[in-house]
Amino acid sequence: MSKTSTRDAAFFRETMLPPEPPPIREAGAVKWLRENLFSGPVNTLLTVLGLAIIWFLVSHFWDWFAHSVWNADSLAQCREIIAATWGEGARGACFAVIRERWHQYMFGFYPPSLYWRPLLAFGLLMVALAPILFSETQQIRRIVLVATTVATLLFMQVLGVPTAAFLLSAIVMIGATILAERHAGWLLIFSALYPLIGVFLLWGGTLWAPLMVLAGIGLGWLGWRLVGIVSPMLAVVAGILVTLIWWIGFTGEAAGDLQNLLPLGITSVQSEKFGGFLLAITIGVAGIALSLPIGIILALARRSDMFLVTSLAVIFIEFIRGVPLISLLFVASLLLNYFLPPGTDFDIILRVIIMVTVFAAAYMAEVIRGGLAALPKGQYEAADSLGLDYWKAQRLIILPQALKISIPGIVSTFIGMFKDTTLVTFVGLFDPLKGISDFVRANFAWKGIYWEPFIFTGAIFFIICFSMSRYSMYLERRLQRDNR
Repeated sequence: MSKTSTRDAAFFRETMLPPEPPPIREAGAVKWLRENLFSGPVNTLLTVLGLAIIWFLVSHFWDWFAHSVWNADSLAQCREIIAATWGEGARGACFAVIRERWHQYMFGFYPPSLYWRPLLAFGLLMVALAPILFSETQQIRRIVLVATTVATLLFMQVLGVPTAAFLLSAIVMIGATILAERHAGWLLIFSALYPLIGVFLLWGGTLWAPLMVLAGIGLGWLGWRLVGIVSPMLAVVAGILVTLIWWIGFTGEAAGDLQNLLPLGITSVQSEKFGGFLLAITIGVAGIALSLPIGIILALARRSDMFLVTSLAVIFIEFIRGVPLISLLFVASLLLNYFLPPGTDFDIILRVIIMVTVFAAAYMAEVIRGGLAALPKGQYEAADSLGLDYWKAQRLIILPQALKISIPGIVSTFIGMFKDTTLVTFVGLFDPLKGISDFVRANFAWKGIYWEPFIFTGAIFFIICFSMSRYSMYLERRLQRDNR
């Protein structure tokens, strides 16, 4: 046994050394650059190549952006200002066209005195989506609602909307924000009613029309309850049939009669007045909201054990996916009226929404089918062992997991569908990318303008699509359960 003690040792430290900063190569910006841009020969080469491309683009287009003009009445005046300021031969962007015509890119040909209606409709859209998209995070929901309220009222103030409309919008938006703080669940009722509210605000007309639509839902619920005493399966069929019969056969006449007895409504706006991002967002939001549930039903039908159901689902999905969207839009615009009774006025935007929804639903079905196929067989066996029937198993166990797996594909389909709304220019509607730009160029003052409208429109499309992408990543992180 050694007799060496601490007193016999040559050196014994009684205090700890102070902490030293990490090496420069292992901290801060240098570490980030080494790990992300210069981690290997290939990555270093790609980084240098990317920097060279960026330098080429900046050096080539910087003067065009730096010499941009924002205050002018025509393209010729823009060129005069550029020549007077930076000399003959200088080039520059003429973003004055955006300053002069931004309202057409936003609202198309919607009456300027009624701009408050689409602004309020889109503001209420965020209120309706808040309890659905941000159901678990009160802080984020509060930020979204407050930001939406402030932005909506600020835009209304800038556009100079009537005082009565501004006060009404302020009361509705602030009231919804306060309600979300106290009873967030109550906003789900508003979310269910928003489609009728949004349609009424955008198109206007009689108030009795959306009320009669609600009456049809109420009659369908009554039929479901009455027939449910006899057979649950027949109850679903009865509820759907009663609702459809009321909507198709009686809603219009009932709304007209009630309007004659007690006029209630706002100024009607025809679909031909829609254009720009008002049209794109209207079609995009409607297509997104309708294509997801239809896609889920089609995915379940394709995986069904019943031969007829599976065959019909496969035929529908493969046919729609094998046909370009532009051909479906031409069918909606030109051919659909031939199959309707003479004198039928089928709104063009409604026809486009139906075709866009059908097209997106077919792709959505394949995305969700991939999520269903990715689930282990044990999940289905676990649902069976719990004694759950088919629909309860799908609702409680299978679909929540399949949809979580399919989030990237679902959002990618949504983004693609929203960008495809620009194809409506081929059926006579004024999309923000080409339709409105061609209309602006038809004016002699802006004849010859080219890149500026595309840059402006592309920037807004990027902001919207990038926001959808970021939300999908947030949703994936929120639903991640692997390491918890």
